[in-house]
Amino acid sequence: MSERRGYLDRGVGETRGVVTLDGRPERLIVRRDDDDPRLILGARLVARVASVELALATAFLDLGSGAEAILPFRPEARPVRGQSLEIEIRGEARRGKLAVARAFGAAEGDPRLLAPAPDVASELLALAPAVPPVEGAQARSMADEAEAEALERFHPMPGGGTLAVEPTRALTAMDVDLGERKGADAKRLTRQANLAALGMGARLLRLKGLGGIVVFDLVGRGHDGTALMAAARAAFGPDNPGVSIGPVGRFGTMELSLPRRVRPLAERLCRDDGAPSDRTLAQRLIRRLEAEASASPGSRLVATCAPSVAEAAAPLAVLLADRIGARFSIAADPVVGRERLEVARA
Repeated sequence: MSERRGYLDRGVGETRGVVTLDGRPERLIVRRDDDDPRLILGARLVARVASVELALATAFLDLGSGAEAILPFRPEARPVRGQSLEIEIRGEARRGKLAVARAFGAAEGDPRLLAPAPDVASELLALAPAVPPVEGAQARSMADEAEAEALERFHPMPGGGTLAVEPTRALTAMDVDLGERKGADAKRLTRQANLAALGMGARLLRLKGLGGIVVFDLVGRGHDGTALMAAARAAFGPDNPGVSIGPVGRFGTMELSLPRRVRPLAERLCRDDGAPSDRTLAQRLIRRLEAEASASPGSRLVATCAPSVAEAAAPLAVLLADRIGARFSIAADPVVGRERLEVARA
Protein backbone atom coordinates (compact mmCIF):
# COMPACT_ATOMS: atom_id res chain seq x y z
CA MET A 1 0.00 0.00 0.00
CA SER A 2 1.32 3.46 -0.91
CA GLU A 3 2.44 5.73 1.92
CA ARG A 4 2.23 9.50 1.87
CA ARG A 5 4.05 11.82 4.27
CA GLY A 6 4.11 15.60 4.62
CA TYR A 7 7.06 17.92 5.13
CA LEU A 8 6.73 21.59 6.12
CA ASP A 9 9.61 24.01 5.55
CA ARG A 10 8.93 27.40 7.13
CA GLY A 11 11.49 29.55 5.36
CA VAL A 12 12.20 33.27 5.27
CA GLY A 13 9.62 34.91 3.01
CA GLU A 14 8.52 31.52 1.73
CA THR A 15 6.82 28.40 3.03
CA ARG A 16 7.25 25.11 1.18
CA GLY A 17 5.23 21.96 1.70
CA VAL A 18 6.12 18.56 0.28
CA VAL A 19 4.05 15.40 0.06
CA THR A 20 6.03 12.25 -0.64
CA LEU A 21 4.69 9.06 -2.15
CA ASP A 22 6.67 6.03 -0.99
CA GLY A 23 9.59 8.31 -0.18
CA ARG A 24 9.64 10.31 -3.44
CA PRO A 25 8.33 13.88 -3.83
CA GLU A 26 4.81 13.89 -5.23
CA ARG A 27 3.67 17.46 -4.56
CA LEU A 28 5.49 20.70 -3.83
CA ILE A 29 3.47 23.63 -2.53
CA VAL A 30 5.25 27.00 -2.57
CA ARG A 31 3.74 30.05 -0.91
CA ARG A 32 5.56 33.36 -0.74
CA ASP A 33 4.78 36.23 1.57
CA ASP A 34 3.93 38.57 -1.32
CA ASP A 35 1.51 36.16 -3.05
CA ASP A 36 -1.91 37.65 -3.76
CA PRO A 37 -4.23 35.70 -1.40
CA ARG A 38 -7.16 36.29 -3.74
CA LEU A 39 -5.62 34.14 -6.49
CA ILE A 40 -4.68 31.04 -4.50
CA LEU A 41 -6.57 27.79 -5.04
CA GLY A 42 -9.44 27.58 -2.56
CA ALA A 43 -9.74 31.30 -1.77
CA ARG A 44 -13.34 32.53 -1.45
CA LEU A 45 -14.25 36.03 -2.53
CA VAL A 46 -16.94 38.46 -3.55
CA ALA A 47 -16.36 39.34 -7.21
CA ARG A 48 -18.11 41.67 -9.60
CA VAL A 49 -19.00 40.58 -13.14
CA ALA A 50 -17.05 42.95 -15.40
CA SER A 51 -18.21 41.53 -18.73
CA VAL A 52 -19.97 38.52 -20.22
CA GLU A 53 -18.83 36.76 -23.40
CA LEU A 54 -21.79 34.71 -24.60
CA ALA A 55 -19.88 33.08 -27.45
CA LEU A 56 -17.35 31.71 -24.96
CA ALA A 57 -19.85 31.02 -22.18
CA THR A 58 -17.43 32.88 -19.94
CA ALA A 59 -17.71 35.88 -17.63
CA PHE A 60 -14.76 38.07 -16.69
CA LEU A 61 -14.65 38.90 -12.99
CA ASP A 62 -13.24 41.89 -11.16
CA LEU A 63 -11.68 40.75 -7.88
CA GLY A 64 -10.62 44.26 -6.86
CA SER A 65 -7.31 46.15 -7.07
CA GLY A 66 -6.69 44.97 -10.62
CA ALA A 67 -7.03 41.25 -9.96
CA GLU A 68 -9.18 39.29 -12.42
CA ALA A 69 -10.56 35.80 -12.97
CA ILE A 70 -12.85 34.06 -15.42
CA LEU A 71 -16.07 32.22 -14.69
CA PRO A 72 -17.29 29.56 -17.16
CA PHE A 73 -21.08 29.26 -17.02
CA ARG A 74 -23.94 27.18 -18.36
CA PRO A 75 -26.64 28.91 -20.44
CA GLU A 76 -29.21 28.58 -17.65
CA ALA A 77 -26.82 30.17 -15.13
CA ARG A 78 -25.63 33.18 -17.15
CA PRO A 79 -24.42 35.99 -14.87
CA VAL A 80 -25.28 39.66 -15.44
CA ARG A 81 -22.77 42.42 -15.92
CA GLY A 82 -22.34 44.41 -12.70
CA GLN A 83 -23.66 41.57 -10.55
CA SER A 84 -21.78 40.63 -7.37
CA LEU A 85 -21.12 36.91 -6.86
CA GLU A 86 -19.60 34.75 -4.17
CA ILE A 87 -16.90 32.68 -5.82
CA GLU A 88 -14.07 30.28 -5.10
CA ILE A 89 -10.81 30.00 -7.02
CA ARG A 90 -10.71 26.50 -8.51
CA GLY A 91 -7.82 27.03 -10.96
CA GLU A 92 -4.86 29.31 -10.33
CA ALA A 93 -3.64 31.77 -12.94
CA ARG A 94 -0.89 30.57 -15.24
CA ARG A 95 1.16 32.17 -17.98
CA GLY A 96 -1.19 33.98 -20.34
CA LYS A 97 -4.30 32.69 -18.56
CA LEU A 98 -6.46 34.14 -15.80
CA ALA A 99 -7.49 32.26 -12.68
CA VAL A 100 -10.68 30.19 -13.03
CA ALA A 101 -13.53 30.55 -10.55
CA ARG A 102 -16.75 28.80 -9.71
CA ALA A 103 -19.77 30.65 -8.37
CA PHE A 104 -21.86 29.86 -5.31
CA GLY A 105 -24.55 32.48 -5.80
CA ALA A 106 -25.32 36.16 -5.51
CA ALA A 107 -23.46 38.35 -3.02
CA GLU A 108 -23.57 41.90 -1.76
CA GLY A 109 -20.95 44.64 -1.68
CA ASP A 110 -17.66 45.39 -3.35
CA PRO A 111 -15.08 42.79 -4.40
CA ARG A 112 -13.21 41.47 -1.37
CA LEU A 113 -11.63 38.40 0.15
CA LEU A 114 -14.06 36.41 2.29
CA ALA A 115 -11.85 33.51 3.36
CA PRO A 116 -8.22 32.81 2.43
CA ALA A 117 -7.16 29.52 0.94
CA PRO A 118 -6.01 26.81 3.37
CA ASP A 119 -2.43 27.42 4.50
CA VAL A 120 0.38 25.04 3.60
CA ALA A 121 0.17 23.11 6.87
CA SER A 122 -3.55 22.52 6.37
CA GLU A 123 -3.01 21.36 2.79
CA LEU A 124 -0.38 18.89 3.90
CA LEU A 125 -2.68 17.43 6.55
CA ALA A 126 -5.43 17.06 3.94
CA LEU A 127 -3.11 15.30 1.47
CA ALA A 128 -1.19 13.18 4.00
CA PRO A 129 -3.43 12.86 7.07
CA ALA A 130 -1.76 9.81 8.65
CA VAL A 131 0.88 11.75 10.60
CA PRO A 132 1.66 15.45 11.28
CA PRO A 133 4.08 17.07 8.80
CA VAL A 134 7.80 16.76 9.52
CA GLU A 135 9.49 20.12 10.13
CA GLY A 136 13.05 21.38 10.60
CA ALA A 137 16.20 20.36 8.74
CA GLN A 138 14.65 17.18 7.33
CA ALA A 139 11.77 19.16 5.82
CA ARG A 140 14.15 21.68 4.27
CA SER A 141 16.23 18.93 2.71
CA MET A 142 13.12 17.27 1.29
CA ALA A 143 11.82 20.59 -0.09
CA ASP A 144 15.17 21.24 -1.79
CA GLU A 145 15.06 17.73 -3.29
CA ALA A 146 11.49 18.23 -4.50
CA GLU A 147 12.31 21.60 -6.05
CA ALA A 148 15.30 20.18 -7.91
CA GLU A 149 13.33 17.22 -9.28
CA ALA A 150 10.39 19.41 -10.27
CA LEU A 151 12.62 21.53 -12.50
CA GLU A 152 14.34 18.58 -14.21
CA ARG A 153 13.36 17.54 -17.72
CA PHE A 154 14.72 13.97 -17.86
CA HIS A 155 13.97 11.51 -15.07
CA PRO A 156 15.63 8.09 -14.69
CA MET A 157 13.17 5.24 -14.30
CA PRO A 158 13.62 2.34 -11.90
CA GLY A 159 14.94 -0.64 -13.81
CA GLY A 160 16.51 1.53 -16.52
CA GLY A 161 15.41 4.01 -19.14
CA THR A 162 14.27 7.60 -18.83
CA LEU A 163 11.02 9.52 -18.78
CA ALA A 164 11.16 12.97 -20.35
CA VAL A 165 8.51 15.53 -19.31
CA GLU A 166 8.20 18.34 -21.85
CA PRO A 167 5.42 20.92 -21.42
CA THR A 168 4.35 22.97 -24.45
CA ARG A 169 1.62 25.57 -24.92
CA ALA A 170 -0.80 22.93 -26.18
CA LEU A 171 0.03 19.82 -24.14
CA THR A 172 2.60 17.99 -22.05
CA ALA A 173 4.57 15.27 -23.83
CA MET A 174 5.78 12.29 -21.77
CA ASP A 175 8.43 10.36 -23.71
CA VAL A 176 9.32 6.87 -22.46
CA ASP A 177 12.82 5.82 -23.58
CA LEU A 178 14.17 2.39 -22.74
CA GLY A 179 17.25 2.48 -24.97
CA GLU A 180 18.39 -0.52 -26.97
CA ARG A 181 16.83 -3.69 -25.52
CA LYS A 182 17.12 -6.96 -27.41
CA GLY A 183 16.68 -10.61 -26.66
CA ALA A 184 14.04 -12.78 -25.04
CA ASP A 185 13.37 -10.31 -22.21
CA ALA A 186 12.87 -7.26 -24.45
CA LYS A 187 9.07 -7.59 -24.58
CA ARG A 188 8.75 -8.10 -20.82
CA LEU A 189 11.06 -5.17 -20.06
CA THR A 190 9.16 -2.96 -22.48
CA ARG A 191 5.85 -3.80 -20.82
CA GLN A 192 7.28 -3.13 -17.36
CA ALA A 193 8.77 0.17 -18.49
CA ASN A 194 5.45 1.44 -19.87
CA LEU A 195 3.55 0.45 -16.74
CA ALA A 196 6.21 2.07 -14.53
CA ALA A 197 6.18 5.22 -16.67
CA LEU A 198 2.47 5.76 -16.03
CA GLY A 199 2.89 5.59 -12.25
CA MET A 200 6.03 7.70 -12.27
CA GLY A 201 4.54 10.15 -14.76
CA ALA A 202 1.47 10.70 -12.59
CA ARG A 203 3.70 11.53 -9.62
CA LEU A 204 5.87 13.90 -11.66
CA LEU A 205 2.92 15.72 -13.19
CA ARG A 206 1.52 16.38 -9.71
CA LEU A 207 4.96 17.48 -8.50
CA LYS A 208 5.36 19.89 -11.40
CA GLY A 209 1.79 21.17 -11.15
CA LEU A 210 0.96 20.26 -14.75
CA GLY A 211 -2.49 19.55 -16.16
CA GLY A 212 -4.43 19.77 -19.40
CA ILE A 213 -3.74 17.40 -22.29
CA VAL A 214 -0.98 14.87 -21.57
CA VAL A 215 0.38 12.47 -24.20
CA PHE A 216 2.48 9.44 -23.25
CA ASP A 217 4.71 8.24 -26.09
CA LEU A 218 5.03 4.60 -25.05
CA VAL A 219 8.01 2.45 -25.91
CA GLY A 220 7.69 -0.59 -28.17
CA ARG A 221 4.66 -1.92 -30.02
CA GLY A 222 1.85 -4.41 -29.51
CA HIS A 223 0.85 -2.88 -26.19
CA ASP A 224 -1.41 -4.51 -23.62
CA GLY A 225 -4.14 -1.89 -23.71
CA THR A 226 -6.16 -3.41 -20.87
CA ALA A 227 -3.21 -3.49 -18.48
CA LEU A 228 -2.13 0.03 -19.42
CA MET A 229 -5.64 1.42 -18.93
CA ALA A 230 -5.87 -0.20 -15.49
CA ALA A 231 -2.44 1.18 -14.54
CA ALA A 232 -3.36 4.67 -15.73
CA ARG A 233 -6.62 4.69 -13.79
CA ALA A 234 -4.79 3.67 -10.62
CA ALA A 235 -1.93 6.14 -11.14
CA PHE A 236 -4.15 9.15 -11.87
CA GLY A 237 -6.91 8.31 -9.41
CA PRO A 238 -5.68 10.94 -6.90
CA ASP A 239 -6.24 13.65 -9.55
CA ASN A 240 -9.99 13.00 -9.79
CA PRO A 241 -12.50 14.46 -10.29
CA GLY A 242 -11.83 15.61 -13.81
CA VAL A 243 -9.50 12.93 -15.20
CA SER A 244 -10.22 11.50 -18.64
CA ILE A 245 -8.07 8.68 -20.08
CA GLY A 246 -8.05 7.52 -23.68
CA PRO A 247 -7.01 4.09 -24.98
CA VAL A 248 -3.64 3.36 -26.53
CA GLY A 249 -3.68 4.69 -30.09
CA ARG A 250 -2.43 3.06 -33.27
CA PHE A 251 0.84 5.00 -33.03
CA GLY A 252 1.65 3.83 -29.51
CA THR A 253 0.51 6.92 -27.64
CA MET A 254 -1.86 7.28 -24.71
CA GLU A 255 -3.72 10.55 -24.18
CA LEU A 256 -5.13 11.93 -20.96
CA SER A 257 -6.86 15.09 -19.83
CA LEU A 258 -6.05 16.27 -16.31
CA PRO A 259 -7.65 19.14 -14.40
CA ARG A 260 -5.59 22.32 -14.15
CA ARG A 261 -5.74 23.42 -10.53
CA VAL A 262 -2.43 24.99 -9.54
CA ARG A 263 0.06 27.23 -11.28
CA PRO A 264 2.84 25.14 -12.88
CA LEU A 265 5.83 25.10 -10.57
CA ALA A 266 8.25 26.09 -13.34
CA GLU A 267 6.26 29.29 -13.90
CA ARG A 268 6.44 30.13 -10.20
CA LEU A 269 10.16 29.41 -9.83
CA CYS A 270 11.61 30.30 -13.24
CA ARG A 271 11.78 33.04 -15.84
CA ASP A 272 10.23 32.65 -19.27
CA ASP A 273 13.54 31.20 -20.57
CA GLY A 274 13.47 28.43 -17.97
CA ALA A 275 16.29 29.79 -15.81
CA PRO A 276 15.58 30.28 -12.07
CA SER A 277 14.11 33.70 -11.35
CA ASP A 278 15.98 36.27 -9.27
CA ARG A 279 13.49 35.68 -6.45
CA THR A 280 14.08 31.92 -6.54
CA LEU A 281 17.85 32.43 -6.44
CA ALA A 282 17.42 34.94 -3.61
CA GLN A 283 15.45 32.38 -1.61
CA ARG A 284 18.23 29.84 -2.15
CA LEU A 285 20.83 32.36 -1.02
CA ILE A 286 18.88 33.17 2.13
CA ARG A 287 18.57 29.45 2.93
CA ARG A 288 22.33 29.04 2.55
CA LEU A 289 22.95 31.97 4.88
CA GLU A 290 20.55 30.50 7.42
CA ALA A 291 22.20 27.07 7.20
CA GLU A 292 25.70 28.52 7.59
CA ALA A 293 24.57 30.65 10.52
CA SER A 294 23.25 27.52 12.23
CA ALA A 295 26.49 25.63 11.55
CA SER A 296 28.70 28.54 12.69
CA PRO A 297 27.06 30.27 15.66
CA GLY A 298 28.45 33.75 16.28
CA SER A 299 30.38 33.95 12.99
CA ARG A 300 29.96 36.89 10.65
CA LEU A 301 28.95 35.83 7.15
CA VAL A 302 29.29 37.36 3.70
CA ALA A 303 27.13 36.28 0.77
CA THR A 304 28.16 37.12 -2.79
CA CYS A 305 25.81 37.01 -5.77
CA ALA A 306 24.81 38.80 -8.95
CA PRO A 307 23.35 42.32 -8.54
CA SER A 308 19.84 41.30 -9.63
CA VAL A 309 19.79 38.49 -7.08
CA ALA A 310 21.10 40.80 -4.35
CA GLU A 311 18.28 43.22 -5.10
CA ALA A 312 15.69 40.45 -4.83
CA ALA A 313 17.29 39.27 -1.58
CA ALA A 314 17.28 42.69 0.12
CA PRO A 315 13.76 42.50 1.65
CA LEU A 316 14.37 38.87 2.63
CA ALA A 317 17.58 39.86 4.40
CA VAL A 318 15.58 42.09 6.75
CA LEU A 319 13.45 39.10 7.75
CA LEU A 320 16.51 36.86 8.07
CA ALA A 321 18.12 39.32 10.49
CA ASP A 322 15.16 38.80 12.81
CA ARG A 323 16.03 35.07 12.89
CA ILE A 324 19.83 35.00 13.09
CA GLY A 325 20.75 38.57 13.96
CA ALA A 326 22.45 41.23 11.87
CA ARG A 327 25.68 39.28 11.44
CA PHE A 328 25.74 38.90 7.69
CA SER A 329 26.00 41.03 4.58
CA ILE A 330 25.10 40.47 0.93
CA ALA A 331 27.59 41.75 -1.65
CA ALA A 332 26.51 42.32 -5.25
CA ASP A 333 29.29 41.36 -7.69
CA PRO A 334 28.61 42.12 -11.38
CA VAL A 335 31.24 39.59 -12.42
CA VAL A 336 29.49 36.67 -10.68
CA GLY A 337 27.15 34.55 -12.81
CA ARG A 338 23.45 34.76 -12.01
CA GLU A 339 23.18 31.28 -10.55
CA ARG A 340 26.42 31.40 -8.57
CA LEU A 341 25.67 31.87 -4.88
CA GLU A 342 28.53 32.03 -2.38
CA VAL A 343 28.41 32.22 1.43
CA ALA A 344 31.60 32.47 3.47
CA ARG A 345 32.75 33.54 6.91
CA ALA A 346 34.00 37.11 7.03
